[in-house]
Amino acid sequence: MRPPPRPCRHGAGPPVDGARPHGMVSGVQRPLQGIGFVVIAVACFAGLDTGTKMVSNVVPVVMAVWFRYLFQALVTALAMLPRRGLGMLRTRRPGLQFARGALLTASSAFSYLSLRHMPVGEFTAIVMLTPLIITLMAATSLGERITPLRWLCVGGGFVGALTVIRPGGEMFTVASLMPLGLVATNAAYQLLTSRLAKTEDAATMHFYTGCIGAGLATVLLPFAWTPLSAGVWTVLVLIGICSTLGHYLLILAYSRAPVAVLTPYLYLQIAFATLAGWIAFSHVPDGWSITGIAMIGVCGALGTWLTARDRRHATR
Repeated sequence: MRPPPRPCRHGAGPPVDGARPHGMVSGVQRPLQGIGFVVIAVACFAGLDTGTKMVSNVVPVVMAVWFRYLFQALVTALAMLPRRGLGMLRTRRPGLQFARGALLTASSAFSYLSLRHMPVGEFTAIVMLTPLIITLMAATSLGERITPLRWLCVGGGFVGALTVIRPGGEMFTVASLMPLGLVATNAAYQLLTSRLAKTEDAATMHFYTGCIGAGLATVLLPFAWTPLSAGVWTVLVLIGICSTLGHYLLILAYSRAPVAVLTPYLYLQIAFATLAGWIAFSHVPDGWSITGIAMIGVCGALGTWLTARDRRHATR
């Protein structure tokens, strides 16, 4: 409910077109450490989605979104304000901060509703279309030149998504299209993150995202509040921990290794999510779903790597 920037759905997904995450400064290059942090981070995100699915039929979406962003805002404030002071609250672009927070809140709502109806592995695979959507948006609205091989990756990823969703098939429902709404809002969120990263601090952006998400959900909270058992609250806390820890580990990873090195490992989230779905829900994807998941993973990883390579060549 998948950082700066998120893979996320709620962020999790590869960074925007090979860019370094917002507010990130180059540190000492330690690729093996970076890879290790990414692997643990995507395992956290798989745990986040698995926990979300576990409570999705019990907790109203407004309550889940409210708690997730309140948790983020409180943890960020407790961790950063003592060291940074009130200067962390200063922002040059309050309007864009609000738009960014609103987009991520919408992504979280789409994520929550999607996981009510879809297995975790298939859902995660479709969410990983985000980098391909960003490539498409860059070509159509930003005028960026896209190589034929990158177009092939975009097409292959969409074919993979259709293979998982299977319009007209027995498993298809309108709810199966929910992840596509998540992909669209997440892509817009990442592009806006890329723009804000030029002037805003990472901690400031992360804090305001939590405040905006919690604030928007609070408006509707009185109409959605439902008493929850201690067990459900425990799962919600674990969801918050997985999300916060995963985002923090991504920051550490990108301070130690370049995007081109780390991007392929981000797609391990699909494998972790499929494994978690099997352990928690005894769900094993069928042959068509496995084929579609593999197509999305391969095309997404290759497309993001090609984007990073093209940008390096353009810079040189």
